[in-house]
Amino acid sequence: MPNAVTHVLLAIILVDLIRDYYLKKKHKNYITLYTLFIAGVAGLLPDIDVPLNWILSSNIELLKHGWITHTLMFSLIFLFIGLYFWNKEKHKLSFYFFVISFGIFLHLLLDFLLGGGRYEGIMWLWPLSSETFKLHLLSKLNLNNIPAALDAIILLAWLYHEEVKHKIKDYI
Repeated sequence: MPNAVTHVLLAIILVDLIRDYYLKKKHKNYITLYTLFIAGVAGLLPDIDVPLNWILSSNIELLKHGWITHTLMFSLIFLFIGLYFWNKEKHKLSFYFFVISFGIFLHLLLDFLLGGGRYEGIMWLWPLSSETFKLHLLSKLNLNNIPAALDAIILLAWLYHEEVKHKIKDYI
């Protein structure tokens, strides 16, 4: 199962890389440092069910870890809100929702690939089906101790990229 930091870091880094390499020049200004912060929070958002259960002490099945917040539907809700605002010509606001949707989707993808979600799987087809899907590559490859190092590897790779692309040493 990926660590919380992995979910946050990877969402921030991928949104930053998308801004640098894939967005048209007129759209790059929609992704600011604040947007990257939102991406990090969104990367962790599916795990909001954990503190909600602590606070509410509920036995509501949908609020248990890995249920409603670990579904594709949860990500699509924010995507549809983003599309609504895009059609209303509120592009900056729509980008916030696109980034939230992306962060949630990335969280689900990491849990699917590396481990996590309901009964250690993701309900991609909910509400049509509550069947879980998983690859869990780390356990299949007997690399269960990797999540602790994954954060460091991701961060160091990003810092190297930032030095090469943006010359971050100029800001020190």
